[in-house]
Amino acid sequence: MPPNDQQLVQIIDAATADAARRAGHWLHCHPGCTQCCVGIFSINQLDAERLRNGLEITTQIDPARAARVRKRVAESVARLTPQFPGDAATGILNQEDPSFEDFGNEETCPVLDPQTGMCDLYSWRPVTCRVFGLPLRTEEGIGVCELCFDGANEQEILAAELSTEWSPVEEGLNQAAEQRSGLRGTTTIAFALRNRGE
Repeated sequence: MPPNDQQLVQIIDAATADAARRAGHWLHCHPGCTQCCVGIFSINQLDAERLRNGLEITTQIDPARAARVRKRVAESVARLTPQFPGDAATGILNQEDPSFEDFGNEETCPVLDPQTGMCDLYSWRPVTCRVFGLPLRTEEGIGVCELCFDGANEQEILAAELSTEWSPVEEGLNQAAEQRSGLRGTTTIAFALRNRGE
């Protein structure tokens, strides 16, 4: 991974820690809470590259865990390929495909250890996973996890809004990752981690 990615991760993690501090008791995320690990979401090529790097490192330090991740990835890809909204060969999603909205809504992330409820590639997780749960501004407004901020008023939610000033840096690093991989567009965790020979 390029050194700038580690700097980006540090900036994002610092921003999420600050927002979590401001959220206080409204933020209910904790180890073993896995609701956000069910359902397919898109990740960019920088996230995909980081995950692959994490799996390679895990293979060196804990081959058994890496083998379990690879097995879950292969099973997930097999289940998802027939309905994949996009190019299943490359793993590039077509988010304009009408079927994308309902695609894989019940699919558990293959990186989640079903025995422990913990992420097996936590240090290398995508940005979406890093920021989930905190109040995040999108084109649709402010979004939060349905388990967090239950009963909070708008002022309490906005007081914990996550700053995403890192976005231009992430966009530039993602463009470089797309050039390195030769793939443009978004994918999923399972398709990012599958063996290229599949």
